[in-house]
Amino acid sequence: MTRSETFAGRTLFVAGGSSGINLGVAEHFARLGARVALISRSAERIAKAAAGIVDAGGQVLGIAADVRDFSAVDSAFAQTRDAFGEIDIVISGAAGNFLAPAAGMSSNAFKTVVDIDLIGTFNVFRASFPYLRKPGASLIAITAPQGARPEMFQAHACAAKAGVNMLTKCLAMEWGPAGVRVNAVSPGPIDGTEGMARLTATPELEAALRGKLALRRYGTRQEIADCIEYLAGDGARYITGAILDCDGGMMLGDASADALAVPERA
Repeated sequence: MTRSETFAGRTLFVAGGSSGINLGVAEHFARLGARVALISRSAERIAKAAAGIVDAGGQVLGIAADVRDFSAVDSAFAQTRDAFGEIDIVISGAAGNFLAPAAGMSSNAFKTVVDIDLIGTFNVFRASFPYLRKPGASLIAITAPQGARPEMFQAHACAAKAGVNMLTKCLAMEWGPAGVRVNAVSPGPIDGTEGMARLTATPELEAALRGKLALRRYGTRQEIADCIEYLAGDGARYITGAILDCDGGMMLGDASADALAVPERA
């Protein structure tokens, strides 16, 4: 089997799959032979994303559904199962974020992020369960460093992603006996994504963030897709409940000091 056939015969379901990291994951798995289902709130955006995968030779089903609406998500899984059979891999990546001080944030703004990120992840994973291949299914949440590290002006995202991290671990314990693995990937700053455009809106902010990363660069959508390929694949079949940091060292802390410039002690 060539690498392009690694996931032939398997079905991937991606929530939030019309853009950014999630679309990159969908495109990657389609190239590896998987049948792909995409959901997103915008029918126009999901149709465009699906068309791109079809044009590249992939097999795809695009469905407009909001992760905050459990019945819509459940219907999307039913449609996917009817089209492609049992579902092997589920990616929950729908998210919302912005910079805001807690004292200046409305209750509705806070709730919106929690509803999309945390409630949405629960809805996707819970709705998926009856349609999964058991044993053998792999569920992967897209979390963020904010889930384990507090940040100024990110109370909403920190709270939501911390919930996603703990939900991942709880479901891994409960669903492991059924042969379902549940993990998460925590991307750091990724080039060309809407989230980073919002969080580092000026070249100065972007340069400052790059300078704090151990690897001194942003990651790519392909690097996140590669991590997810590993977690979803047979090489990770004994891994569950893990949060995989793919962040250029962001979780290590501020690495802006140049250690190589410090003279060695005699």
